[in-house]
Amino acid sequence: MYKTFFGFKEHPFNLTPDPRYLYLSRYHREALDHLLYGINQRKGFIAITGGVGTGKTTLCRALLDHLDENTKSALIFSSFVSDMEILKSIAHEFGIPLPRETESKNALLDAINHFLLGVFREGGNALLLIDEAQNLSRTVLEQIRMLSNLETEKDKLIQIVLVGQSELKEVLSAHSLRQLDDRITVRYHLKPLDQKDVQGYVEHRLVVAGGKGDVKFSDGAFKRIYAYSGGNPRRINAVCDRALLLAYTAEKRTISGKMAGQAILDLRGGIDAAEERPPGSRRWPWWKWALPLVLFFMIAAGLCIFVFMDPFISSGTHMKTEAPLGPSVKVRPDPALLLTNKESIAGLFDLTETVISSKDENGGIQMSLVSFPLHAEYYTLLQKPFRIEVPERTDRGIPEYLLVDHVTAEGAVVVDAGGKRQNVTRDFILKHWGGQATWVYPYGDNGFFLKQGMRSPAVFTLQEILKDLGYLVTLNGNFDQQTLEEVKRFQDEFGLEADGVVGFRTLTLLYQMAKAHELHP
Repeated sequence: MYKTFFGFKEHPFNLTPDPRYLYLSRYHREALDHLLYGINQRKGFIAITGGVGTGKTTLCRALLDHLDENTKSALIFSSFVSDMEILKSIAHEFGIPLPRETESKNALLDAINHFLLGVFREGGNALLLIDEAQNLSRTVLEQIRMLSNLETEKDKLIQIVLVGQSELKEVLSAHSLRQLDDRITVRYHLKPLDQKDVQGYVEHRLVVAGGKGDVKFSDGAFKRIYAYSGGNPRRINAVCDRALLLAYTAEKRTISGKMAGQAILDLRGGIDAAEERPPGSRRWPWWKWALPLVLFFMIAAGLCIFVFMDPFISSGTHMKTEAPLGPSVKVRPDPALLLTNKESIAGLFDLTETVISSKDENGGIQMSLVSFPLHAEYYTLLQKPFRIEVPERTDRGIPEYLLVDHVTAEGAVVVDAGGKRQNVTRDFILKHWGGQATWVYPYGDNGFFLKQGMRSPAVFTLQEILKDLGYLVTLNGNFDQQTLEEVKRFQDEFGLEADGVVGFRTLTLLYQMAKAHELHP
């Protein structure tokens, strides 16, 4: 729809794994280097893992463009197969002629072995690449291991690449597959894009699609896209595609932060846009939907009255009454993950105890609990342990909290009431986000702050943190006009007073978001 308006030759954010669109971030470059090394050095088995939507399949297709003409390749993209079917698929992909009805496993292995020896004698190499390998059965994986036994005295005749989701690591670690796992000498886990790579990724796709440079995404848009996607290319594509549609509708060529936020809401189903209604469908008369809505609220009100009046009208033991489930009631988290205010505060100090101890050696360091109202999308920027209040109704009738040890590419690791760490998904965190985050902040008693005109190592650290977060600053240790404007932008975006002075509140938030740097006295 928007392709002609923006002058694209094709849609830049399609979800198909087109190798032309592969953006070589640091992680994708490292993954490709591992693949080429393992194949060219005839290492035998290679395993590439990564989360859903991180670009593994696109990387596999791009790999073929980097192979020399002497490398014969077979790509298997259907992993729900039997051991006989995998051998037939390998033979078919390599172009090995087989009798019309070959049902003998030995006959298939002999044909494949004969082909591989021929390739080797001609100075070539053979590559078998299996995508979605986490779906392979134990029997098929064992058959693939047996296939790797085809070798000469010095070299492997076939290089086998297993590409799969993170679950593949767990599959390979099974005791029954220890012989296969031991043979994997090259491994790499593909991570999502860093925040600084998101802009490069988006602009790369715009150029490949034929863009002339007149379509722009603002810095605010990039920050929102990263906060939502966590650097996951598939999520980035979905947001950007929707944002371009919104820009086309508004006849704009710059995607603002607000527009990106609207795109995210749309993807979550927060808006029922009229243009998304099926052609020919009609709106119901208002009374057809208003009447059921009124009845629903009447029933809900009656149930609430019954629940709250129950202690007064019951003459015996009070019977616990659950609140009626409805559209406004969310499913609560596992009770084991919910902590009281006291438990969550103690947990925060326990998680930062090592850091606190190291600060106390110098003296003058105090610890403070700080809370910030933050949009749920920004939780991925938090680098230190924090807690969030669960907004849902609790059984105990008191506020309850989730204690987050650290953020992960897939979501986060939370600490339960027993002190054990559990992995939760991104959707879980977003669903139970209560509107603000609380963490422990170490600070001095010397009134430490930074403002325009200062020049110090602390200013340099400030600039490093801002640059990591996507702000445009020059790393010179001088609190210049550019640094002042970017500090104001940071403060404005996160609801702080945009005065350009890096005081306690601003320092607190920067400290929480700092990765390799910590800004404190």
